[in-house]
Amino acid sequence: MTKNSFYFDVATLSDITQQLIAMSLKKGATACDAEVSEGSGFTVTVRLGQIETLEYHQDKQINITVYIGKRRGQASSSDFSIQALSRAVDAAFDIARFTASDDFSGLIAPSMLCQSVVDLDLFNPWSVDVNQAVALAKTCEKAGQDVSSRIVNSDGATLSTLTHQFIYANSLGFCAGYPTSRHRILASFIAEQDGAMQSDSWMSLASCPDELASADQVGKMAGNRTIQRLGAKQIKTGQYPVLFASPVSSSLIAHLIEALSGDKLYRQSSFLLDSLGVKLMPNWINLIEDPFILRGLGSCPFDAEGAVVTQRSIIEQGCVAGYFLDSYAARRLNMKSTGNAGGSHNIILQHSHATLDELIQEMTQGVIVTELMGDGVNLVTGDYSQGAIGFWIEKGKIAYPIEEITIAGNLRQMLQDIVAVANDAVIWGSLRVGSILIKSMTVAGK
Repeated sequence: MTKNSFYFDVATLSDITQQLIAMSLKKGATACDAEVSEGSGFTVTVRLGQIETLEYHQDKQINITVYIGKRRGQASSSDFSIQALSRAVDAAFDIARFTASDDFSGLIAPSMLCQSVVDLDLFNPWSVDVNQAVALAKTCEKAGQDVSSRIVNSDGATLSTLTHQFIYANSLGFCAGYPTSRHRILASFIAEQDGAMQSDSWMSLASCPDELASADQVGKMAGNRTIQRLGAKQIKTGQYPVLFASPVSSSLIAHLIEALSGDKLYRQSSFLLDSLGVKLMPNWINLIEDPFILRGLGSCPFDAEGAVVTQRSIIEQGCVAGYFLDSYAARRLNMKSTGNAGGSHNIILQHSHATLDELIQEMTQGVIVTELMGDGVNLVTGDYSQGAIGFWIEKGKIAYPIEEITIAGNLRQMLQDIVAVANDAVIWGSLRVGSILIKSMTVAGK
């Protein structure tokens, strides 16, 4: 792929948004916004040394939202012709006319619009062709297979590279956008010992190919993780310290973010209602949102409504310092938008320890969780129950792998019981969260 991989230039996309805005206002919209986007790339998967799938991605889309007073309608199309734009606007109006009026609907307040779009170096195409991608995937798979003769099968090695660009505009005069890129190398293997099989995987994800782990490293890591799971046992049911290894530890912070999100709060479906200023975690913990990290997977110069984004505290010295609000949720809660239309940005959890080994030594005995299964999280009550796989710790060292266990607790108590956080975050998205040690949880085994 090259920097010229897009079919449309920025001027063309901008012009399409302006046409949509003009059509909507002419038809009688009191307000409107539009987004035009385009993406391209490919994904190749190799299994047992042969190409299993090769997919090319090429898509484009327009989205138009119109407001007739407080009634809202939205329509989309993958056709950029003038006739299709007109039909999309008509469809949005038809929907708005039959939609109930909502006093909280509307565009972002003009004072909240982003005034300066900073360059965060989010667009770094990978100049790799399909033949080179296949070769890299084969290298990745072979590196994992070579780890041990106990690796008896492969779920494949995948390489993908995707680029995307968009322009967002609204009737307040805002019009801006930017391109992004995403690249990934993934491998997954199956190992066997004494008739029992285990599987595991690993990947590297980045917006810039220079920041990816090598294909060889990804394969070896996936192979080693698979081998380490052989000989897994059950443990006795009990109360134990639980260490959530990165990247599964990020799921705990993801639950926290969801519980602090506007839609959960105004629907009163969160265990963290009215929690601003409330002590939720230990004093030493700080959680930061930073949209401005160069090449960050959660970086952006403005949110999905064109609103300004800021670096801010979410948890400050253990207390809730911020919610995640778009303009609609903010109006419902009689608050201001936090620039989170479209979701959270880079979330960084402060660490207390340098390495995972330090946390293992500190816990002495307990469970490391390396994989979670199921959907046993109730955000209304905070109740938490998940199937898990991992390792048993004895005398500050990994003793053996474990499986068929369930870990249970309550998210509020779990967050309060965080003992330590390691500086070993695996960055597979917008969350930068190291391994998290929780003082005690119920672990159900045999």
